[in-house]
Amino acid sequence: MAAQNSRATIEPEKQTLLNHHKEKHFTAGEVVRDIIIGVSDGLTVPFALAAGLSGANASSSIVITAGIAEVAAGAISMGLGGYLAAKSEADHYTRELKREEEEIINVPDVEAAEVAEILAEYGVEPHEYAPVVNALRKRPQAWLDFMMNLRVEPMSCFTGGIHDLSNSWPSANENSKLERHKKDYTVELGF
Repeated sequence: MAAQNSRATIEPEKQTLLNHHKEKHFTAGEVVRDIIIGVSDGLTVPFALAAGLSGANASSSIVITAGIAEVAAGAISMGLGGYLAAKSEADHYTRELKREEEEIINVPDVEAAEVAEILAEYGVEPHEYAPVVNALRKRPQAWLDFMMNLRVEPMSCFTGGIHDLSNSWPSANENSKLERHKKDYTVELGF
């Protein structure tokens, strides 16, 4: 939405370039991921069950019945898991959207500093990002879109988990780092 509004105000020659250049990005990454996980689980578990039952000398009717039951149970489990994951992700996004809206209204200077920090992470100098920060402050919806796109959406549990795991994986001299992380998580979770 904000991107469409900004295109209307760019220089005419740049607008012409954008009108003639249409990018076709692959946008079904999550669908492909879900299909791969589903097929992997759908092939592995029934095969393992059938192999185990066959090894136990079960009759073919029991192996087939158990396989069909597992496929049905697996489909329900995968469907429910996917639904709950999508729902929790949507709930998280809604909470973060509300929080960002409140911060833009209640602590705009802090939010402006966050925008500056984000742009500085990309190597943008203060004299270059100051006009961008000021422009966003004048357009609260564009500011909110900016914060949600660059601050909230890239953060997922998976990304955060991989980050934590990679930072705590012990090397030959880093066993204490892993222990420190274990203690941190133990205190956070109350165990």
